[in-house]
Amino acid sequence: MLAGLLLAGSALAPMASAAPGPVYKNPQASTSARVNDLLKRMSLDDKIGQMTQAERGAVTPGQAAALKLGSLLSGGGSVPESNTPNGWADMVDAYQKAAISTPLGIPTLYGVDAVHGHNNVYGATIFPHNIGLGAANNPRLVEKIGRATALEVAGTGPQWDFSPCLCVARDDRWGRTYESFGESPRDAIANASAITGLQGRRLGGKPGSVLATAKHYVGDGGTTNGVDQGNTGISERELRQIHLPPFREAIDRGVGSVMISFSSFQGVRMHAEKYLITDVLKRELRFSGLVISDYNAINQIDGKEGFTPEEVRLSVNAGIDMFMVPWDAPQFIAYLKAEVEAGRVSRDRIDDANRRILAQKFKLGLFERPYTDRSLQKTFGGKEHRELARQAVRESQVLLKNDGVLPLAKKNNKIFVAGKNANDIGNQAGGWTLTWQGQSGPVIPGTTILDGIKSGAGKGTTVTYDRAGNGIDGGYQVAVAVVGETPYAEGQGDRPNGFGLDAEDLATIAKLKASGVPVVVVTVSGRPLDIAAQLPQFDGLLAAWLPGSEGAGVADVLYGDYNPTGKLTFSWPTSAAQEPVNVGDGKKALYPYGYGLRYRR
Repeated sequence: MLAGLLLAGSALAPMASAAPGPVYKNPQASTSARVNDLLKRMSLDDKIGQMTQAERGAVTPGQAAALKLGSLLSGGGSVPESNTPNGWADMVDAYQKAAISTPLGIPTLYGVDAVHGHNNVYGATIFPHNIGLGAANNPRLVEKIGRATALEVAGTGPQWDFSPCLCVARDDRWGRTYESFGESPRDAIANASAITGLQGRRLGGKPGSVLATAKHYVGDGGTTNGVDQGNTGISERELRQIHLPPFREAIDRGVGSVMISFSSFQGVRMHAEKYLITDVLKRELRFSGLVISDYNAINQIDGKEGFTPEEVRLSVNAGIDMFMVPWDAPQFIAYLKAEVEAGRVSRDRIDDANRRILAQKFKLGLFERPYTDRSLQKTFGGKEHRELARQAVRESQVLLKNDGVLPLAKKNNKIFVAGKNANDIGNQAGGWTLTWQGQSGPVIPGTTILDGIKSGAGKGTTVTYDRAGNGIDGGYQVAVAVVGETPYAEGQGDRPNGFGLDAEDLATIAKLKASGVPVVVVTVSGRPLDIAAQLPQFDGLLAAWLPGSEGAGVADVLYGDYNPTGKLTFSWPTSAAQEPVNVGDGKKALYPYGYGLRYRR
């Protein structure tokens, strides 16, 4: 009997004496309790590491773990050797495995610029850029696009999307105009629905939820003369009326991160703007998520190459929580640690930054589910997402002129198609497609506008294509010239000297017009173009913006399978010299904000 009791006691002893695990590892505990518990266990090196984000090309998984990095990113065009969903998942999981193998096991956050679909990955669905989605005026559609993008991102490993851009572009000369939903704050406010699509109603609440980023805080679309990374020299009142409201909406939607703008406000670089970051964003608007810097942006505070200890101190004290220092993580860590030890950055500020970062990791469920859910890959670039993208293309088309030439007859028609953007999927996708600046050519799978015109042709219709318009004669019933811009992103996309059609476009249109055939012009562009002088030559004009991988959606509108519903969210200028021109400023636009024709049935 005594032996039995002893045995029973020995069997029960481990259960009775088993100590509970750390609170931060308990998924049943509250986020705040988990954060507080983990913070108590972290060294200063741990905390500074969490505030640091490096480019994957700069550190191996082992090096990232040794530096205790809180985050990694892939910049535009930074991809694994196998640029496939599994290649990405293998890469991200390798960084994650190294991160959770450290003593505290804090998972990493992997970020990407999936700004119109998961655009770094070959085969992803590429949706229209924001300028087109603004014209579609369908926030529910934008939410669905956010959800589709989140699924494609999460299925390949990353958990953080540096999107949506909620800038209010006020000058079409700016190279990021296409990243804006419109020139009025109400356009960005309405389409902040992208945040709900990316994160879900609650961050981490459903499979495929990814951390969204409202960017770029604040005033990036209001720089003088539309200069990228320039100075927004307006009053604080105007800043609050025009540029701040979309961020208020983003916070109301629970956005988990905000990215600071490269630009300046009244001569002060936003990355050093404590009043706007800490006092307005965090205190007044009560943003509780994490604030991240833009790519190498702290380097620019003093206008010189590289960053200094002073720039690190200024930006941390301004309220930035995580630092995108892609190639210089060790230097940043050393500088910040020295600033803290010297008392120039408080430990409370370091703890505040870590609370915000760690809270997002707990909300995402990374401590419980650190690795890629590869079952989500079944939707990657699939039919359902491509149909959604085609719908977005259809809804984004804005019909600006129609002298009875549209819609095109599907049957018994003879159509001539020309122009550099008719059969170039790289051009119609624009910047941020596989690479940062984008590129011309057959770079991604999908349908060109020419493909759509050909596949949409009915019985008795022939479609002939020549890029330059060679071979057209009076025997054709209609000519379609698909012209406009070629890919660019910020900086290289600024157009201070005008944004009209180039010499090739003008020659192509002139050749078509000389044949005597009615000419429909389709503009593929990231902004309204200066076309007033040529407009009398056009019998029809359709703004297609940057439609992405599903160019057939443009043809759906040309043929009238979908009656155009798109409306301008940018005032179309009478000339580039008229810029800036915006709704309510008293200037007479060629086509005003809100303009868009429909077909008469």
